[in-house]
Amino acid sequence: MSDDEVTLSVAELTEYCRTQAALLAGHTETIAAETDELLDEIDDDIAELRTRMADHTNGPETPTATPPTAGSDGGDEVAELEDLESELEEKQALAEAKQARMAAFQDLSAAYTELAAELDETVEDGQDALGRIVQFERDHDAPAYFDERTTVLEAVAESNE
Repeated sequence: MSDDEVTLSVAELTEYCRTQAALLAGHTETIAAETDELLDEIDDDIAELRTRMADHTNGPETPTATPPTAGSDGGDEVAELEDLESELEEKQALAEAKQARMAAFQDLSAAYTELAAELDETVEDGQDALGRIVQFERDHDAPAYFDERTTVLEAVAESNE
């Protein structure tokens, strides 16, 4: 940053860290809600799959009035069950990815909170605080977590261009 630009105080930079932590926590809640919905879908799919597999294995509980038609050996049912199983596996992989993403957001949120406390307790110079935030965001790849918001790291990089 050049000398003619406004410098930020430690308090302002500490508040920035707390704001980033809060934004990440909010995003974590959103991911958690999405994951919960997906897990509910998975539970429903598992229940449906079990029911259909039991029906396929045991056959209908009541005898049918008409005999099976030629060529209807249940192959279509097996294919449908395999498709359901494949969809279920995809949803489970997506849920695992969401859980991993949520954990990453939680970790970064906690790290920002810790950085804010550290800056508040140990740093007196705004430039030093700024440098520590830039290094922190570089080390944690913070810009990847904020699609719609510019991080200090990005702002510093843009101002140095």
